[in-house]
Amino acid sequence: MSYTLKQLAEKIGAEVHGDGTYVIHSLATLSNADKQQIAFLANKKYSQQLSDTKAGAVIIASTNLTDCKTNALVMDNPYLGYALTAQLLDTTPKPAHNIHPSAQISEGVSLGENVAIGANAVIEKGAVISDNVLIGAGCFIGEQAKIGSHTKLWANVSIYHRVEIGENCLIQANTVIGSDGFGYANDKGAWLKIPQLGSVIIGNNVEIGASTTIDRGALEDTVIKDGVILDNQIQIAHNVVIGENTAMAACSVIAGSSTLGKNCVIAGLVGINGHIDVVDNVVFTGMSMVTKNINEAGVYSSGMPCQTNKEWNKNNARIRKLESILKRMKSAEHDIEHLNKIIEKD
Repeated sequence: MSYTLKQLAEKIGAEVHGDGTYVIHSLATLSNADKQQIAFLANKKYSQQLSDTKAGAVIIASTNLTDCKTNALVMDNPYLGYALTAQLLDTTPKPAHNIHPSAQISEGVSLGENVAIGANAVIEKGAVISDNVLIGAGCFIGEQAKIGSHTKLWANVSIYHRVEIGENCLIQANTVIGSDGFGYANDKGAWLKIPQLGSVIIGNNVEIGASTTIDRGALEDTVIKDGVILDNQIQIAHNVVIGENTAMAACSVIAGSSTLGKNCVIAGLVGINGHIDVVDNVVFTGMSMVTKNINEAGVYSSGMPCQTNKEWNKNNARIRKLESILKRMKSAEHDIEHLNKIIEKD
């Protein structure tokens, strides 16, 4: 797969500076690219590499053009240009080709046109698989599940019964969608399981990373709306609702019955408590712990940044003294208040 710079510029919305007939075969970083590759500069941290790059071309902003000694594709957002170019030059293989003889497809399954199903996949009765769906090896599709057109499942994905997945979704390996939510009643110390009778509804253009788990609802559904992107190893509990185009990084968790708005960004290792409502356009930085409703858009943090062990031990020792310091402060405030009363009488 190859493109001339003129072809690439037309597809990504850039302006060519240099030889528009120059042919590019792949992408690489500024420091490692060769003459047949294109690189990009989107972070000023790597600006010093621009003048020394051996890349055949670079995607850059106009402000960096004077430092570029090779062909350039100039656009306002070079990182977007990189993303679009990566899509054009993508060499990722398909998770399945045709329908493998070992795939187990029950009677009553509805298969659309151009569906591919990998080795040892299992599709249970009543499932609906739309046109151009790709299902990787070892996947399980439960009874009456629905998968929209052009959706792609990598190996060993499990889709439980009655789960609905929209169009143009991408689900990475080992992800589980529709497993039971964590619902139990306590009977004199013993835990009684509550069957989870809802499902999971996933919108269009949703991407879900590897080994992520999305639990089905207890009575109503867990809902992931259009355009949401979820990283690897995320836990979404029962009856959670995530609004359009919200992004969530690896190892973050949302407890049951919480609702996130549109266009939110949840960094890694964030924990969101149950029954929490979060409005649109909220950002949680890494390791934040969300324990109450967020009613205003903005950036929220609570995680403690890393520091040297010596600093941490010193600060931890100070924290242990906070209670005694508080008592001394209250005692001092009391003494000051008493002195003020004496002065006022005099």
